[in-house]
Amino acid sequence: MAQNTRTVPAGTPTNVTQNHTKGGIGESTLRPDGTLKVTGEFAYSSDMWHEDMLWGQTLRSTVAHAEIVSIDISEALAMSGVYAVLTYDDLPAEMKNYGLEIQDTPVLAHGRVRHHGEPVALIAADHPETARRAAAKVKIEYRELPVVTDEASALAPDAPLIHEGRDDHHIGHVPHPNIVHRQPIIRGNVEEARKRADVIVEGEYTFGMQDQAFLGPESGLAVPCEDGGVDLYVATQWLHSDLKQIAPVLGLPEEKVRMTLSGVGGAFGGREDLSMQIHACLLALRTGKPVKIVYNRFESFFGHVHRHPAKLWYEHGATKDGKLTHLKARIVLDGGAYASASPAVVGNASSLGAGPYVVDDVEIEAVALYTNNPPCGAMRGFGAVQACFAYEAQMDKLAAKLGMDPVELRQINAMEQGTIMPTGQVVDSPAPVAELLRRVKARPLPPEQQWLAAGEDADVRALPGGLSNTTHGEGVVRGVGYAVGIKNVGFSEGFDDYSTARVRLEVINGEPVAMVHTAMAEVGQGGVTVHAQIARTELGVTQVTIHPADTQVGSAGSTSASRQTYMTGGAVKNTCEKVREAVLEIGRRKFGSYHPAWATAELLLESGKVVTDGGEVLADLADVLEGEAIDQEHEFRHRPTVAFDLVTGQGDGHVQYTFAAHRAVVEVDTELGLVKVIELATAQDVGKALNMLSVVGQIQGGTTQGLGVAVMEEIIVDPKTAKVRNPSFTDYLIPTILDTPTIPVDVLELADPNAPYGLRGLGEAPTLSSTPAVLAAIRNATGLELNKTPVRPEALTGTL
Repeated sequence: MAQNTRTVPAGTPTNVTQNHTKGGIGESTLRPDGTLKVTGEFAYSSDMWHEDMLWGQTLRSTVAHAEIVSIDISEALAMSGVYAVLTYDDLPAEMKNYGLEIQDTPVLAHGRVRHHGEPVALIAADHPETARRAAAKVKIEYRELPVVTDEASALAPDAPLIHEGRDDHHIGHVPHPNIVHRQPIIRGNVEEARKRADVIVEGEYTFGMQDQAFLGPESGLAVPCEDGGVDLYVATQWLHSDLKQIAPVLGLPEEKVRMTLSGVGGAFGGREDLSMQIHACLLALRTGKPVKIVYNRFESFFGHVHRHPAKLWYEHGATKDGKLTHLKARIVLDGGAYASASPAVVGNASSLGAGPYVVDDVEIEAVALYTNNPPCGAMRGFGAVQACFAYEAQMDKLAAKLGMDPVELRQINAMEQGTIMPTGQVVDSPAPVAELLRRVKARPLPPEQQWLAAGEDADVRALPGGLSNTTHGEGVVRGVGYAVGIKNVGFSEGFDDYSTARVRLEVINGEPVAMVHTAMAEVGQGGVTVHAQIARTELGVTQVTIHPADTQVGSAGSTSASRQTYMTGGAVKNTCEKVREAVLEIGRRKFGSYHPAWATAELLLESGKVVTDGGEVLADLADVLEGEAIDQEHEFRHRPTVAFDLVTGQGDGHVQYTFAAHRAVVEVDTELGLVKVIELATAQDVGKALNMLSVVGQIQGGTTQGLGVAVMEEIIVDPKTAKVRNPSFTDYLIPTILDTPTIPVDVLELADPNAPYGLRGLGEAPTLSSTPAVLAAIRNATGLELNKTPVRPEALTGTL
């Protein structure tokens, strides 16, 4: 069973408003959608229904790189029940591409396809099976082209260009048109520092392509409107980003594309890019009928981006007492056929590529490539995951060469508040890296299985291989491994990152009620819970309503980058403060002449009353409002950042840093190559836990995703054809409850004075260090180097 502890060191400022209203921040209030979700009553986007609606279907390419010679839709269009078949030539606007940062992704393929599964045609029919059969009737003739699948083929002098006509590749930081983006980080003098090193270690590491594997497939419903616009109900991570990409392709002003968030069944970055949004709208506007699109699991693997697979080369040097002298690294990320979020992922991988350590002399180069592999973009951890896998393996290798304890080596070099990052940015809030490591190491180890100690029979569910009943303990050894990581919070590199909140306070049936309206995408992280807690804390009301997220309020930004509690929570907090001040101003006008405290005391709203900071009640909130409603909308921005210099990588590029450490305990059957993770203990600084239950859930969820990529998760792409070989949950494996170990959580709360309530974004950090901790434990058990994720049985048995 999962465990957690909570630690707030004595004298630590928390920067938290004192709260006496039930259900406020700091309490583990229940999720408003929790019961519906666990009972199966929650309405996800795939459950939506509309009278007289049609079903949409996407026809996707069967090859990875080819010229489109011809498309014949006549047989499909002639089928009974088919209302429309659309290709590139049917797109209504001059703008026919979209993209998060670079608009290089076509709505439908034109001229050629660049990856396996690229959308080529759309069908609308009166039944989903009719739509599928019609898609099969579309005849496409391809002339296949050579595929680009890796760095060598992408950067060869005669390499096919994935995107011809790029006008930015001549810029110094992008020396080849098949490079999406390049970011160096240079600080100090590595060549001079190398001379001071008593030991030097280097390694090459391979990180596999991971899928977000959310359980709710891509889905949505587009409804055409009388004004020529469209209402779109969709599961997404960023409503306003979608809107800015959708409207130009439809040829509509943004105000005629009205978007509402529908139930989201998980995201983890995979819904930050568009999937079916434009396609459903195109079909609805063409047919004049509502159109619903729901991907099946097979199509979902082609319908969203994945985590960038990576090749990483690292060199570390250290003195004999363990102090790091220098770091040199090259990180190559495979971005696939289209840019998606690759430039920002490169920025993260490079700027965080040295890890949470003090090292003055650094040379890091990170690049993302265009290839004919599936497009890659945002996934939990966003570039920092791949780097952490490599630099933590290096720290273990360095410790072994120095004959030091691997935790001690990390602690000797651990950054702290005041450390200067390789980018030149000063870490100006707590950075308890050494303390996190101390905590996971000090935790008691789980007891050894009886069969390990005495060779007795055991419950096979506790053995490597589990219910497959492949071993009874023969050749099983235990290993322990450690890792720690650093992750940024919020959008970086000068991005105008902001969030908007609208808050309304009024009296309904004699009771004050607050309504919070944002465009935040609730994807399972619990933002709707925290927003209600903030409103209760700041406005002193118990009744809070969360308005459905839509584009009728200002942008909340993306539910990604561990930013929503910080950013939209900050917007809700700020807006509630404005509402509170308006309430107090009304109270001063109405009652100020009756009590001097209205003018002289610090006033708060608590439990439906206006009170002084000393606890004296001045009035009921209902009496102050007395039929008046206060409605405020405000934006919240974090402190500014700047873009990293494209030559040196210097600059204050990040808003906040967050840290997590893990200790993994594994048991490995060395004869069969099977791994059982027994425990994944973790410690993380969250600044302030607004809802401890949600905090622990996020940490355990992120840890489990890191476990998955360590031992089982990888999208397999054929290196010769660039085709995906395992687009299903039959062949792409994710951890189940039988694979997930006990995950004890130790939560530190060291306030960041720059953040709302002192909080620290937390959702991504556990995904970083859990993977290398598991690999370190397997290495400890087997003595093997293991420089690739995931670790497969053949790597442990020498049958590769």
